[in-house]
Amino acid sequence: MALAIFLFTYVFIAGAKVPGLKLDRAGGALLGALLMVVFGIVTPAQVLGHSTLPSGRAIDGDTILLLLGMMLLAEYLSVANVFRLAGAQAVRVAHTPRRLLVAVTFVSAGLSAFLVNDTVCLMLTPLVLAVVEEVDLPPVPYLLAICMGSNSGSVATFTGNPQNMLIQGASGLSYASFAAYMALPALLSTVIVAGALVYLFRYDLPERRFDPHPPPSDVNRRLMWLALGSLLGVVIAFFLGLPMSWSALAGGVAVMTLSGLEPRRYLERLDWVLLLFFASLFVVVYGVNQGGWAEAIRRLFSPLMAGPPWRETLGFATLTLVGSNIFSNVPFVMLARSWVPGLQNPELGWHVLALGSTLAGNLTLVGSVANLIVFEAARGKVHMSFMRYLRVGLPVTLLSFVVGLAVLLAEHALF
Repeated sequence: MALAIFLFTYVFIAGAKVPGLKLDRAGGALLGALLMVVFGIVTPAQVLGHSTLPSGRAIDGDTILLLLGMMLLAEYLSVANVFRLAGAQAVRVAHTPRRLLVAVTFVSAGLSAFLVNDTVCLMLTPLVLAVVEEVDLPPVPYLLAICMGSNSGSVATFTGNPQNMLIQGASGLSYASFAAYMALPALLSTVIVAGALVYLFRYDLPERRFDPHPPPSDVNRRLMWLALGSLLGVVIAFFLGLPMSWSALAGGVAVMTLSGLEPRRYLERLDWVLLLFFASLFVVVYGVNQGGWAEAIRRLFSPLMAGPPWRETLGFATLTLVGSNIFSNVPFVMLARSWVPGLQNPELGWHVLALGSTLAGNLTLVGSVANLIVFEAARGKVHMSFMRYLRVGLPVTLLSFVVGLAVLLAEHALF
C-alpha cells in the first residue's frame, strides 16, 4: 500500500492530471501524506514528531526551518531591490550580447550559491526580460542563462537549493566542508553553462555594442545593508558550525524585527505552499521507507553500483542523474539519502548526490522548479517546448556533470 500511495502521489509531483481531481504538486503531496496516516503506514505521532529519536519523526523540522529562514532573508533582499541591483550591475558592465549572456549566467549562479535558487530566478526574470526587449535581443538564451546558471551555482552550498538542504539534514556534514568540496564543481559547471550557451546561440547573438538602460532599481539602502549584514552573519554562523536551521531563522527574524516594516505583508508573500509540499513529501517518503520499498529500490539498482569504489561512485552518480529526472530531484533525494550511509565512501556519496540531483535540473524543462519559474514568468513572450529545451539541456548537463564528477573524484583522491 505504501508504494501504491507513493506512485499515486508521484503522478501529481510529475505534473500530470488525474481526471476529476484538480490537484497540483502540493495538493497531491498533502493527499498522499494523509493517505499514509489513514492506512496506518505512518502514525500521527510520527508526523507530529513526538518521538525522541530522529528515525521516529517523519518530518525533518530542521530542513523546514532552514528553508523558511532563507526564504525570509531572500524576501527582504527582494524588497530592498538587491536582486534588481545585481541584475542592473551585470547589464552595465556588459556591452555586447555575448558578454551580457555570460554576466546573467554568473549573476544568477552567484546569488543562487547562498540563496534559494527558485527565489533568485523569480526575481531576476522580469529584469532580464525588460533589458533584452529594450536592446532587441532574443530572450531565450538569456532566460536559459538565468535558470541553468541558477542550478549550477546552487551546487556550491547547502543553502543553494532545497535538495541540498535535505542532504544537510541527513548527512551531518558541516557547511564549510561541503562548500570546500562543492565550490569548484559549481564554478566549473557555471563556466560550462555560460560557454555552451554562447556557442549554441552564436548565430542568434549579433556582434554589436549596445548601451542598455535597465529599469531603475530604487534600492532601499538601509534595508539592503541590514539584510546583507544579516545574511553575512548567517553564513558566518554556518561556517562556525552553529545549527543551520536556527541560524537562518534568526537572521531572517532579525531583519524582520529591525526593518521598521509591517511584517505581515512580507510574511504572506513567502512560499508557504512550498513548505507544505516539503512537509507532506517527507511523510510520503517516510511511509515508503517504513514499508521497506526504499531499500527494495536500492537492492534493485545495487548491481549498477557493485564492485570497487570507483564503479560504485559512477553507478550511483548515473542513478542520481537519471532518477532525479524520473522522480524529480527533491523526491529522489528523499529516497536516496537512506542509501548513502551504506556506500563505501559516504562523504563522497553525499557530494555526488548533491551534484547529480542539482545538475540534473538542467537536463529537461521540468527537471527543476527553477526552470518552470523562469518560463512561466516569461509566458506570452516566449514559448519553450520540452524538446527545444532538451536540445540545449542535454549537452550542457552531460558536460557539466562529467566535469563536476571528475573534479569531485580528484578532490577526494587528493584530500
